[in-house]
Amino acid sequence: MINPTSIQLIAAVLFALAVVHTFSTKYFEHLAHIQPQHAGIWHLLGEVEVVFGFWAMVLILFIFALSGQHEAITYLESRDFTEPMFVFVIMVIAGTRPILDFAAATVQRIALLLPLNSGVAMYFLLLAFVPLLGSFITEPAAMTLAALMLRDTLFSKEISTRLKYATVGVLFVNISIGGTLTPFAAPPVLMVAAKWNWDIVFMMTTFGWKAALAVAVNACVVTWLFRHELGHVSQTENAAAPKTPLLVVLVHLVFLILVVLFAHHPAAFMGLFLFFLGFTTAYQQYQSPLILREALLVAFFLAGLVVLGGQQQWWLQPILMDMDDTAVFFGAALLTAVTDNAALTYLGSLVEGLSQEFKVALVAGAVAGGGLTVIANAPNPAGFAILRSKFDEQSIHPLGLLIAALPPTLVAIIAFRVL
Repeated sequence: MINPTSIQLIAAVLFALAVVHTFSTKYFEHLAHIQPQHAGIWHLLGEVEVVFGFWAMVLILFIFALSGQHEAITYLESRDFTEPMFVFVIMVIAGTRPILDFAAATVQRIALLLPLNSGVAMYFLLLAFVPLLGSFITEPAAMTLAALMLRDTLFSKEISTRLKYATVGVLFVNISIGGTLTPFAAPPVLMVAAKWNWDIVFMMTTFGWKAALAVAVNACVVTWLFRHELGHVSQTENAAAPKTPLLVVLVHLVFLILVVLFAHHPAAFMGLFLFFLGFTTAYQQYQSPLILREALLVAFFLAGLVVLGGQQQWWLQPILMDMDDTAVFFGAALLTAVTDNAALTYLGSLVEGLSQEFKVALVAGAVAGGGLTVIANAPNPAGFAILRSKFDEQSIHPLGLLIAALPPTLVAIIAFRVL
């Protein structure tokens, strides 16, 4: 029998309000345009990245009021903020011009091998190759690269809103499942891989090939559906920017690799990040402005999710544990639309005696549903923050994202449950 504490009940209500708030941000952005005298507060409430941080602050104030300062601080310090810190660092490094230039050159070279129009080939690779690359450079880095390259190429042109939403829907789903080829790149896999002894061979044979097939199918379908519109979008390079020396590119890649290797150790990757900032300052002529604001907002969003999510175990875990492997797959896919998929798999890792089928179904469902909403998967806020300026009223409508992500999510579900 579940007997939640008053704090847990309040946290559940606040979590529900945060989810509703997430789906209402488009409305607040609209208010900012029709009520300019209060535009500041409406813009603040319309920032998706602020939502969970705001309601997490409300939760801490409730804990402070009901239990005192010591309990509030103790709860905050009991939370693990490694993931928000890592996402902040990896976003900034992956979003630098040398890394983007290297990624763009790689994608362009591969595009030349495809029997397609250059614009169509680039689009396909950004939705297929880059998400799978996330299995090695981590999902947040892959999301940052793909979103920035899409923003600066396709999304900078006059394209239809349908194409924008279809692209974001496929990108979010493909990033979520594309990181499952290895045990360290996808947050929901990372939460359980060590405890359940899942190595790279297990990931490749159980999840990887299915995910790769689903990613390719999703990218092919959306590319084919919009082939005529994509064929009219020219790909132009920025000739004004000075060519980045190979040594500078290599140094950036070394920093990126080292941060990925020390992803579990914030003292190490934050130290590396400080050295990285020094290097970018020394060679400013080869840099574009660092995406510090976007990365900080995403980190704030994830930190708020960590604080609020820490009080949801009392109702989430019983729901998951009362299911068989088929039910838990679809249950996880649905639940991840309203909570971070890494939180779901983490809760599963706390339970002893689970069958291998249950474990696989839990993780597969969590990653399959990881593109449905901005809160479903840790890298999603990064893509949201980078691309939203290219949408009407500078906001991606949550319902539009949900509808656009449903077809590629169905492909992922078929890949994981039928194949």
